[in-house]
Amino acid sequence: MTHTLQIRVYYEDTDLAGIVYYANYLKFIERGRSEWVREMGVDQARLKATGGGVFAVRRVVADYRAPAVFDDLLDVQTRYLRHSGARLVLQQAVLRGDKLLFEAEVTLVCINHAGRPIPLPDSLTVHFGKNPPERS
Repeated sequence: MTHTLQIRVYYEDTDLAGIVYYANYLKFIERGRSEWVREMGVDQARLKATGGGVFAVRRVVADYRAPAVFDDLLDVQTRYLRHSGARLVLQQAVLRGDKLLFEAEVTLVCINHAGRPIPLPDSLTVHFGKNPPERS
């Protein structure tokens, strides 16, 4: 299951060299993850309010392949890889047309109000079908 979010590069996204500032790719993929969860019908505000937890980034392994520049139209792709207990692993990519600009493997954890891991919500994991969970 892959979700795609289209975004435009604005002047504020670029650095002195006129290319997208490296940290902004993390913002782009955050938006992609948020929309991926929303598309699955998970209301993150309601989840938090009912004690179902919030998602926190635990790990990001990123590779910058090529620069994006002002006014580029980019596709942010988010793809489910695996999950276990409180952990969810996603593959994310930023492309301009067919050209891969950035990719990352992102590990999220679901945590409660005290910052302790809790199981991923059923409202999310129901979408993962019969894929076997990751072993920790």
